Amino acid sequence: MILVAGPYRSGTGGDPERIAANVDAMTRVALDLYRRGHLPVMGEWFALPLIDQAERDDTGGDPFDEIFHPVAERVLARCDAVLRIGGASEGADRMVDVARRLGKTVFTSIEDIP
Repeated sequence: MILVAGPYRSGTGGDPERIAANVDAMTRVALDLYRRGHLPVMGEWFALPLIDQAERDDTGGDPFDEIFHPVAERVLARCDAVLRIGGASEGADRMVDVARRLGKTVFTSIEDIP
């Protein structure tokens, strides 16, 4: 299982179309990983529905901060590796740091993945 980590909101100025383009880029790489025989995962697949629900429940706080990166870290703990893609992103870099602390393999190119 390989976590795909790339920019989500970084560099988008909050523009939903640019955020969607970032998610699409990660999803395309995830599909490539799958076709190469791996099980790709993205923190977004887990976090975004939970954030939506938390926002609907409106219990206060910031659901994004509460859920987005913590969920990805929990998923990463169960992965074998992380694939860091895309441009500048504090969140994706955070996943790389967590992966290294957990002793996981970090890839920066899909071509390096066996």
